[in-house]
Amino acid sequence: MEKIIYFDYGALIIFVLVLLTTIMRRMTRGKLNQMFIVMISVGIITTLADVGAVYLDNLGPGNVIWKHIFHTTYLYLHSLIIPTYIIYLAIHTDTVHKLRRSRIQQVIFCMPIAIVTVLMIVNCFHPVVYYLNEQDAYTRGDAFFVLYAVAIVYMIYGVYYVYHYRKSVSIRRLIALVSVIPLTAISVVIQFIHKELLVEMFANACAVLFICMMIQRPEERIDSETGLLKMAAYVSDVRAAFLNEKPIYVIMANVMNYGSLQDMLGYDRTVDLKSAIAEEVVALNRKYGLSAELYYLGNGKFRFVTEDRHGDKVEQVAQAMNTFMKEELQLHHMDLNLVSCVCVAKCPDEISDLDSLLAFGHALNERQHSGDVMHASEHYTKEYYDIMKDIDRIIESALANHKFEVYYQPIYSVKEERFHSAEALLRLKDDKYGFIRPDVIIEAAEKSGAIHRIGMIVLEEVCRFIATDDFKALGLDYIEINLSVAQCMHSNLANDVLTMLEKYQVKPEQINLEITETAASYSQRTMLDNLSTLTNAGIHFSLDDFGTGYSNMRRIASLPLYLVKLDKSFTDVKENSRMMIVLQNTINMIKAMNLQIVVEGVETEHGVKQFSDLECEYIQGYYYSKPVPKDDFIRFIKSAMDK
Repeated sequence: MEKIIYFDYGALIIFVLVLLTTIMRRMTRGKLNQMFIVMISVGIITTLADVGAVYLDNLGPGNVIWKHIFHTTYLYLHSLIIPTYIIYLAIHTDTVHKLRRSRIQQVIFCMPIAIVTVLMIVNCFHPVVYYLNEQDAYTRGDAFFVLYAVAIVYMIYGVYYVYHYRKSVSIRRLIALVSVIPLTAISVVIQFIHKELLVEMFANACAVLFICMMIQRPEERIDSETGLLKMAAYVSDVRAAFLNEKPIYVIMANVMNYGSLQDMLGYDRTVDLKSAIAEEVVALNRKYGLSAELYYLGNGKFRFVTEDRHGDKVEQVAQAMNTFMKEELQLHHMDLNLVSCVCVAKCPDEISDLDSLLAFGHALNERQHSGDVMHASEHYTKEYYDIMKDIDRIIESALANHKFEVYYQPIYSVKEERFHSAEALLRLKDDKYGFIRPDVIIEAAEKSGAIHRIGMIVLEEVCRFIATDDFKALGLDYIEINLSVAQCMHSNLANDVLTMLEKYQVKPEQINLEITETAASYSQRTMLDNLSTLTNAGIHFSLDDFGTGYSNMRRIASLPLYLVKLDKSFTDVKENSRMMIVLQNTINMIKAMNLQIVVEGVETEHGVKQFSDLECEYIQGYYYSKPVPKDDFIRFIKSAMDK
């Protein structure tokens, strides 16, 4: 009976096209891509062996040795197809480490193919799987059924594996992965019944093509400019590692001045810069045998992710990467200096979830470091990132349960030698995390929109306090209230403030609204209208944290400001003569604009004297008092009045 070989030809065409497509799409890096190429290669060699075997069988008697070579190669490699696929599954679900650590799974996985290996070796000396009859025709032997039994075992194992780790992949990918099993099973049944129809390799080729179309998609995983895996792949792979409790090391390398370099170089040269760094990342990974997956997350952020069994090489790679990024990089006849940081994190020991890892990696650019390789164990505070993940819930809970408090910090008048005013400061003590940093609250509240409700809580609490006899007895002129950027640009701000003042019969001059340099840099019509309306109503404005940003003096001069608050960084000039010149000229410039000055963050008697001698009107800081609750503030001011 002559076998129909056209299905094998079709399979061979599909396998070769998928292989060429994979290479042309640059999907050759990374364990998953490399295993996919192994699957294709096994398919190609198996199909070629089948074609050779059938061709020789159809020629009739003779060519005995070559027939044995082709048939043995085909049967053995054919038995490897599903085990190879299971390894691909393990890499895709990021569970290879579980296979390594489970002796039972190793035995289940290795035993069937070990049996096939022994049978094929025995068959060379004593035909049990197949033999060539008197006409040198291929004939199945008594033990041939073992090959089908092994295939069934691996199919069952594959179904179990996909089901057990189904949460590690998306539904679309899950469908593509599962499809391989029924396709293979149906083809085996057809070829078992109709021996002349060689459909098994064609079905396998179709399954590989389906995986190529549904899973091996470079636009989802590969960054086209660097050839490294992109952010989406990083998130997916690291999430799977945490889900499967896989210990990993992550080397984070950030180019901190990436934005400046991008502005200077332009698009094309920035691509060349990223490619040059990516080439070094690949070279280091290869040189030290780190076996890491390599990623480019955008904005100058590169990542190595490797299993903990390669942990002894991680420090070497991190040091080498740090050395490379500190050296001048030559690009298009330019010597570029990268401002960079490199940090090593062991997960989940040091950072236990994806969100925290992403936040920590992003925040590296904001951390001060010596230029040496950093380690997450020295810089990562789990509680802080737990708060960041939970901050929206914390804020909403605080709003619902009236947990926000207003603290007050006194401001001393140098000229009048008394406490002249105070700044109202937001505080929140959460039941789980304790006191939450105000800047964390404000940033999150601005993003969620809760800042407007919080702002009104602070305003109402201050107005309620000003309306009391306790406040009147303190002899303070006003209370300062901070406004965020989002509040300044809210269309109802002026109306809300004036309504609240009217509700508690508070005079406009009894409150002073603070805006930051960031807010002052905006020129939106809504903000300008708010400032104009409130100024016309008699409310004063001050500029907070002056000196922390890039101040546009023309812009500041155009705003209706009453005073300027010097940031506490000005208190650290000490014996720096150049900084003293900057400080003196800054004070002179502010005074020339007829604005009063509050110096923030003064903690020593020397600081009080220094700024008094510079004729700054007001001083605020820990030297006098830290921010305290209202009752403590009242007692403090009264005790100061009695002295």
